[in-house]
Amino acid sequence: MRYKDEYNYWLSSDYFDEATRAELRGLTDEKEIEDRFYKGLEFGTGGLRGVMGAGSNRMNIYTVRKATQGLANYISKTGVERPSVVISYDNRNNSSRFALETALCLCASGIKVYIFDELRPTPELSFAVRYLNCLAGVNITASHNPKEYNGYKVYWSDGAQIVSPQDKEIIAEVNAISDYTSIKTMSENEALGSGLLSYIGSDVDDAYAATLHKLTMAPAEIEAAKDIKIVYSPLHGTGLKPVKRMLSEMGFSNVYIVEEQAVQDGDFPTLRSPNPESPEAYILGVELAKKVGAEIVLVTDPDGDRLGMYSLDKKSGEYKEFTGNMFGALVCDYVLMQKKEKGILSENSAVTTTVVITDMVKDICHKYGVFCDYNNLIGFKYIATKIRNYEADGSHTYEFGLEDSFGCLPGTYARDKDAVGTVMLLCEAAAYYANRGMTLWDRMCQLFDEFGYYKEKITSVKFAGKEGAEKISSMIQNLRENPVSSVGDYTVTEIYDYKLGTTTDMSTGAVVEGGLPKSNMIYYQLSDGAWFLVRPSGTEPKIKFYYGVKGLSASDSADKLSELGDLVKGMFE
Repeated sequence: MRYKDEYNYWLSSDYFDEATRAELRGLTDEKEIEDRFYKGLEFGTGGLRGVMGAGSNRMNIYTVRKATQGLANYISKTGVERPSVVISYDNRNNSSRFALETALCLCASGIKVYIFDELRPTPELSFAVRYLNCLAGVNITASHNPKEYNGYKVYWSDGAQIVSPQDKEIIAEVNAISDYTSIKTMSENEALGSGLLSYIGSDVDDAYAATLHKLTMAPAEIEAAKDIKIVYSPLHGTGLKPVKRMLSEMGFSNVYIVEEQAVQDGDFPTLRSPNPESPEAYILGVELAKKVGAEIVLVTDPDGDRLGMYSLDKKSGEYKEFTGNMFGALVCDYVLMQKKEKGILSENSAVTTTVVITDMVKDICHKYGVFCDYNNLIGFKYIATKIRNYEADGSHTYEFGLEDSFGCLPGTYARDKDAVGTVMLLCEAAAYYANRGMTLWDRMCQLFDEFGYYKEKITSVKFAGKEGAEKISSMIQNLRENPVSSVGDYTVTEIYDYKLGTTTDMSTGAVVEGGLPKSNMIYYQLSDGAWFLVRPSGTEPKIKFYYGVKGLSASDSADKLSELGDLVKGMFE
């Protein structure tokens, strides 16, 4: 009943405000009380993410302060003189408040803080860390999660999210705080008056925009097709201003905004979940596209790092959905093609991605003679780590980065995925192919014909509460202890256990240790180019299944994918 002790402490302590205690007094479900207090909200490898509300296992000003004090304590131990931190936030409920609480806690520890004057996209925060020469950055966002969630991401001096061992060292500092009353804070007026707190705005916006303009590779193609019709929705989030600005400055004259979703609202009134991976995110955009005759429909998630798209198929008159793998492969191909033609593709070029990327990207890289660095963990911070390594040892020149979950980074100006920059390149590619009588869907079909009909999908099963977390842990451990040799008609050829760091050749039984980055996930390579991977989510209480196939046609790959998905999910039922 330790959770009950923590619950009673929050109820009785004057440290917590009356609104918090009133919310707790209103709880009647014992399971709900237990879930809110059976543990503290974990400061994970990237920061915090959780449901908002009162309690130690919820996102609120107190758990945000605790995380920030841990970060401040870590910063103080680095020995860096006059350290500074930049803070941004998205449109979610409480985001601006959490951002200010973060700033005031850091200031109370003597750390200089720059905070944006209003919401900004995640990639601009990553850019700002580098531009302002800050030691760290904090971004208040839960990305594409449902409206109940908020989050807290920590970035370091190169603009990338923290990774091991630094993340574990910060986690240790956060976990060492047992007394909320020991956490430092101060008033906003005190922070401003001391010079420790500064608000930033258009100067950083302008620098970010100027850098993004350098991504443009074919201005003449844009000029020749500047009247193509583009529909865009920010899904109530941060992308609205920067995307409108960049497309306008590029010269695109027919950009139509989904006005219902241009309202910055943390309740996301037009959506159940603001996720570019969900077809629901495109309903209003496609409706508008049909009215105006648009070639493409683009959406960005609330914090502006993920992008999704539909493209017109002129033959059928329908708007075709692109997965993250599909548009990532298309943009990757366009970037490498343009650089190859212009003679600016380095001899040691690399496209950097993750273990679950579509095999089409590997084929595209092979076509252009570019190294495809794909044996990386899931999460863009691992791509950012590789950029850092390339710069340190000179082994490769970063050309493009992408992951399956609707994220790309077209340059090294930031170290997180950037939907704004990717929108620019997608629209440039749309102009390029429009000048050749093609839509982006037409080009995608060409890529399928050239490389094969690759198709991938992610599904998940969600489990709530303490029991859910335990269930997820047992599911993946059971697969680890009881590996299978076949999945339906597919033969298992290799098993990669990233937690154990082992590769098993199923034809010989040989096990090779080492060579894999460490994470609690298992990858199965199957016959006929099929594969699947199982991992617990790092941000939500669910287990995720990634799987992919290669078919002879669109319908063949769709059938194979559906069958494999059923087989994989059936293994855990």
